[in-house]
Amino acid sequence: MKAISSIPAKVFDLDNLLHQVRRWRLQDKKIVFTNGVFDILHEGHIASLSEAASFGHVLIVGVNTDASVKRLKGESRPVNNEKSRSLLLASLVITDAVILFEEDTPQKLISAILPDVLVKGGDYTIDQIVGANEVLANGGDVKIVPILEGFSTTSIIERMKQAK
Repeated sequence: MKAISSIPAKVFDLDNLLHQVRRWRLQDKKIVFTNGVFDILHEGHIASLSEAASFGHVLIVGVNTDASVKRLKGESRPVNNEKSRSLLLASLVITDAVILFEEDTPQKLISAILPDVLVKGGDYTIDQIVGANEVLANGGDVKIVPILEGFSTTSIIERMKQAK
């Protein structure tokens, strides 16, 4: 069984992540990247992350910072702060690395990592996926995974409001 102390060790800053990515590449690991807010982790997230992990050996998850989420989704979000969201994702056995990004998109992060596979949910088309051009130009692949219907943070929040 893995030690609980290994969970925070899976949350990286950019310099340390790039160093780890170089190690994984030396080991011929296929690197997969996906990103999101992951505000209230739910079954839909687990399904998408599991499928993303199946495309390679290493799964890196980019997570919007609190400031980024507020800009994108409004002042009432996120429900859970960036530290909580990062640690929760890092605690998943399918996740190898978690990194926060401050920008509204993970463009800089994807350009720095250049994953072998970039994964987004089925609510995107290839032309809407940030970083797709860079990954494809580098010989990588872009995968769109289906969304598990009925699961979204927004719908969970709405159900909670209606239950009050």
